[in-house]
Amino acid sequence: MGISGIISALVVGLIIGALGRLVVPGKQHLPIWLTLVIGIVAAFIGSAIAAIFTSFWLFVLIVQVLVAAAGVMLVDGAYAKRR
Repeated sequence: MGISGIISALVVGLIIGALGRLVVPGKQHLPIWLTLVIGIVAAFIGSAIAAIFTSFWLFVLIVQVLVAAAGVMLVDGAYAKRR
C-alpha cells in the first residue's frame, strides 16, 4: 500500500467512523475524535476482512461500516463504564 492508499484509507476511515456511529442505536458517550479513530482502524480491518472474499467496493464498504459499528459499540461500553 503506497502513501496515496494510506491517505485515502484515512479519509475513508473518517467517513466510516461517522457511518458506524449512525448505525449504532441510542446515545453514544464517545467523543467525536475517538469515533473517528475507530473509523480509521475499522477501515483498515474491514478492508482486510473483505479482501478475503472479494474486492467489490460496495461489499468492502458494508464490511467496514459493520466493523466500525461493532467498534463503536465495544468502545462505548467500556468508555461509559469508565466515566
